[in-house]
Amino acid sequence: MSQAAAKLATVTPELLVQRARDLIPKLKERAVQTETARKVPEETIAEMQAAGLFDVLKPKMYGGYEMDPQVFYDVQMALAEGCMSTAWIYGVIGVHNWQIALFDPRAAQDVFGKDPSTLIASTYMPKGQVTPVEGGFKFSGRWGFSSGIDHCDWVFLGGLIFNPGQPPEYRTFLLPKSDYEVIDTWHVMGLKGTGSKDIVVKDVFVPEYRTHKASDGFMGTNPGRDTFTADLYKLPFGQIFVRAVSTAAIGGLQGALDTFLDFAKVRVGDMGNKTSEQAPAQLAAAETATAIDEMKLVLNRNFSVLQTKIRNKQPLDDIQQRLLFRHQASQTVERCAKHAYQLFSVCGGRGIFTDFPLYRYMTDIMAARGHYANNPEQFGRNFGGFLLGRENTDFFI
Repeated sequence: MSQAAAKLATVTPELLVQRARDLIPKLKERAVQTETARKVPEETIAEMQAAGLFDVLKPKMYGGYEMDPQVFYDVQMALAEGCMSTAWIYGVIGVHNWQIALFDPRAAQDVFGKDPSTLIASTYMPKGQVTPVEGGFKFSGRWGFSSGIDHCDWVFLGGLIFNPGQPPEYRTFLLPKSDYEVIDTWHVMGLKGTGSKDIVVKDVFVPEYRTHKASDGFMGTNPGRDTFTADLYKLPFGQIFVRAVSTAAIGGLQGALDTFLDFAKVRVGDMGNKTSEQAPAQLAAAETATAIDEMKLVLNRNFSVLQTKIRNKQPLDDIQQRLLFRHQASQTVERCAKHAYQLFSVCGGRGIFTDFPLYRYMTDIMAARGHYANNPEQFGRNFGGFLLGRENTDFFI
């Protein structure tokens, strides 16, 4: 048995999740450092690499495990119990090791050929100015919100190609570190440690093979499908990615609940009242725990449905179902924010102190609500309109 095969044989989903859980105390200890530096510490990234956490969705060809997405999200939720900024960049960066398998296989070789531990950042805003040239494209632009960029040597950037008489064609462009500049703009109220800085690109060449069409991700006609043949890479990109930017909030809410329970079990207020005996506190605990359970169940059920269809060679052409799953993903962060505030509101004056970590979970969750994919009104309207007979306007599903 080769060394790589031996590695795969000894690593289980349970082991990876436990390794993530083992990091929780360290992540809590580094929370202030992470916020102050406005980036996840290098030692945290090194520990996540050593634990194999970035390999969950990576192709086996490059040392990955090709595990079910539920394992990836379980790892992310565990990390978020300790530090939501760490879990956020894990979700964003880690999912890129899945997306790279959708590209022409030469792209993965460019990234992982010399060092399989190389990390990829992103910002998918369609900000790129694209000019077709022989063999590829000239590419320029400025993008915001590139989470974890300081730890990465490559980046995925969004851009639109305009063809006369046709709708704009959205693509993801893959660029090496030498082709972009990082601008530090990250001064924010939550998710401070994600270091989600700006990216500037000035008239660089991107070969055709280092681009990926959104339409291929929707239709399952990705250039990498004949090389990276695992069922994992047949899942729709839209379903995978939106959960990568919402699922950390579930773990963050669990962290907030655990913090609240430890506090409320023993707290006696200034007026002599025990928090554990107060109805609002009891309801906040119950409703938060119930919501966490419901959101995890829906997450796991949705991917189980999609994976079962793939394994049974059934088409993923149920647009209503995919819109439902999309809307459920978009609701997650807002639900978490409401429950985090509910917990905060029953902490009394103690809740406003910065040495009481519940505030960090709450502000991190609220910051996550600002992501485009976490807008339940927008995606709810589209889903509701479809149910009412209108045309679907969202193809990132």
